[in-house]
Amino acid sequence: MSSLPEPVGRVVAAAGGALWRPGQDGDIETAVVHRPRYDDWSLPKGKLDAGEHALEAAVRETTEETGVSVVVGRRSVRTSYPIPEGTKRVDYWLMRAVGGDFEPNDEVDELVWVPATDAAALCSHEQDRTVLADLCRTDVPRAPTLLLVRHAHAGSRQEWRGRDEERPLDGRGWAQARRLAEVLPLFRPTAILSAEPVRCRQTVEPLAERLGLEIGSLPELGEEEFGADPQAGLNAVQRLLEPRTEPGVTVVCSQGGAIPSVLMALGVTWSGNRPYPPAAKGSVWALGGRPGALAADYYRNFDPDPDAPRPTGSR
Repeated sequence: MSSLPEPVGRVVAAAGGALWRPGQDGDIETAVVHRPRYDDWSLPKGKLDAGEHALEAAVRETTEETGVSVVVGRRSVRTSYPIPEGTKRVDYWLMRAVGGDFEPNDEVDELVWVPATDAAALCSHEQDRTVLADLCRTDVPRAPTLLLVRHAHAGSRQEWRGRDEERPLDGRGWAQARRLAEVLPLFRPTAILSAEPVRCRQTVEPLAERLGLEIGSLPELGEEEFGADPQAGLNAVQRLLEPRTEPGVTVVCSQGGAIPSVLMALGVTWSGNRPYPPAAKGSVWALGGRPGALAADYYRNFDPDPDAPRPTGSR
């Protein structure tokens, strides 16, 4: 029995952003950059640093190359193409420009804002046109309004002697909570809500401290409360999915007994070998829109990308 040949070369991981801002007459504009090293016009992107998640790299590279401050939106497409070392893989996110000014730098000597529908003609590479086509979609929002977080790891339920609602995070859980506090600000949280269990509130405490926000209460998305009145929980989620006039999200920390049911009620499907969407401890669903026109991105964690360079000294 023959086997397929092993892939030649390696995967070089990169990430970038499709920048946009409101234009005239309800249209949007996007930024295209000129790279003198290649003499091409493209979307801002670059290779991952050691230990980075692709989302962090996408924001870092985009802001370094353009000088533009951004709020992260919907996850866009992944492109790949051959390079001498193997395969270049680029993950893109849509990003709304919220400030900053471009100054020529070593990698980019010119930036132009053009109507998004005209940008494809300016770009030198077909893979960028694929990303721009995604940016121009009108069937789903370009940005989430809700980050639905499952609480991080907590101590063993069997070993805990108190009320289950008071069971706290363990060491792994606190590490997950601190990691969320590092990454979720990229979506510009403007409010943080939590179900009542201690482990839910603790999961978003580092984020609240970092942003200087209070943690509000949303008992409708607690496991027991949701089981008793699912419609109340769904009503709360639908309110938080309402379109915003300004960029930003509400962060809500809930439990594994509620999140998959909420997602299925919103029409989220999952292609894996399970009948319901996943919600691992410490995971995040970035949601925007409404049933039938919903953007739903799942972040199981924000661990380093497996194809990112290894930190110096690691084995």
